Amino acid sequence: MVMRLATALDVPLRQHNALLVAAGFSPVWRQTDLAAPELGQIRKALDYMLAQQEPFPAVAVDRHWNLLQSNSGAVRLVEFLVGPLAPGAPVNLADALVAPDVLRPYLENWADVVRFFVRSVEADAAADGVRAAINAAPTELAMTPVLAMHFRKGNTVLRLFTTIATLGVPQDITLQELRVECFFPMDDETAGVLRGWRG
Repeated sequence: MVMRLATALDVPLRQHNALLVAAGFSPVWRQTDLAAPELGQIRKALDYMLAQQEPFPAVAVDRHWNLLQSNSGAVRLVEFLVGPLAPGAPVNLADALVAPDVLRPYLENWADVVRFFVRSVEADAAADGVRAAINAAPTELAMTPVLAMHFRKGNTVLRLFTTIATLGVPQDITLQELRVECFFPMDDETAGVLRGWRG
């Protein structure tokens, strides 16, 4: 009954396991490290997706927005904005976005981007049983078909919008919580800058 109810309510796998444990049963869904051999084909698919996005940035993140994988376009964007990162340094995109001294100084429409980012984080949190609300109305900048991120560093202006992909019908908690975010140029000038960095 717990399994049927969780499935009918489209409960995420992590919470599905929690319901089973609360009802006195063992968890059903596993959580496999992305580096595990049995996820080799998934890693190959991620590599392919990230490579296809070149020269534009793309990243793969977990449910807490920890960077799992990125393409060269993402590395070039980060190095342009904040300088090179130490090899193997852990990167959390949520922290980088909300911290006062990482992306914020270069993100002209930071308030709009953070407002929409927090809404997506709240949706994830709601699935974890946490509820919050943001009542701020979007600014005029946000009233476009998609919300673009407007970066400026010196004389360089970048306008990027993103898409987020998830794996279809995941049977593992890690895979259900995996997100691939691809950044696309909002204008020809941004596309030119990103293509130029690749050269």
